[in-house]
Amino acid sequence: MQYRPLGQTGLTVSIMGFGAAPLGNEYGELETKTGIRAVHAAIERGINFFDTSPMYGRSLSEERLGKALKGKREQIVLATKGGWSDPEHFDFSPQNLRQSLEDSLVRLKTDVIDIYQLHDIEFISSDQILNETLPTIAQFRDEGKIRFIGITAYPLPMLGEVAAQWPVDTILSYCHYNLLNTTLADSLLPFAKENGIALINASSLHMGMLTEQGAPSWHPAPLKVHKASQKAAAILRERGSNITELALQFALSNQDISSTLVGMSSEEEVIQNANLVGTEPAEALLAAVRPVIDPIKDLNWQVGLPENHEPDAVAPR
Repeated sequence: MQYRPLGQTGLTVSIMGFGAAPLGNEYGELETKTGIRAVHAAIERGINFFDTSPMYGRSLSEERLGKALKGKREQIVLATKGGWSDPEHFDFSPQNLRQSLEDSLVRLKTDVIDIYQLHDIEFISSDQILNETLPTIAQFRDEGKIRFIGITAYPLPMLGEVAAQWPVDTILSYCHYNLLNTTLADSLLPFAKENGIALINASSLHMGMLTEQGAPSWHPAPLKVHKASQKAAAILRERGSNITELALQFALSNQDISSTLVGMSSEEEVIQNANLVGTEPAEALLAAVRPVIDPIKDLNWQVGLPENHEPDAVAPR
């Protein structure tokens, strides 16, 4: 395993992080014992950064991760989130965030969360985030219940605008640094480097699109992105490779991203993915898929409040 500093937190994290959404059955039914074995296998292979949320499985991911971390909590950097607990319910009020944090501490069987993140801030106004929500999270830090503060969202401009006005420690962006979209590197990365903020890259497989199975039915990307991904997968298959392997190699190769989260649900997946650390994407394979990917590359869709949409975003499928 390889490690990088997590911004200016003083923490060092594995460049491949464990995205725990699959522990909440977000990508299909999973037996608890299978998920726990996946967590243990990840720790054994040096993965020390684990990211979850009450939203994943409506607390199931946190519950399973808490069980898996029994006797192993001190070996890892633990991140969870607050503000979003079910698909239709965003509540970033001080009262809800406090209750959410207390519940997370119980489920995760820990006294402190290393990185506490506001989950998908694009669904509320920047004013509320800056004037109410982040000050509330700062209180949790002062009380010793969390160590560092993070924000997560899909639209990159909003993440940058909030971080420019409040000294957050980490920024988690999803679907913005992978084979299909690299806008994170162009827009947010220079700002984060200059200000010592750690970048966490989520959905390096574009929420399941860069896999042999293809995207789930709910995926919001336009149809032409789905089709291009399927064609790219077929091209790589013909060459004896697969799109997931190339996508992970590509995402992990960026030296300026602290950690790339990968959703993993089994010991076998952990082993396969961890073996990719330190390997480089083959330029010949990248060249083979570029003609298919380039026409739809960096296409963003609308997420959250209209005022928070990225300027070039299109309506979701």
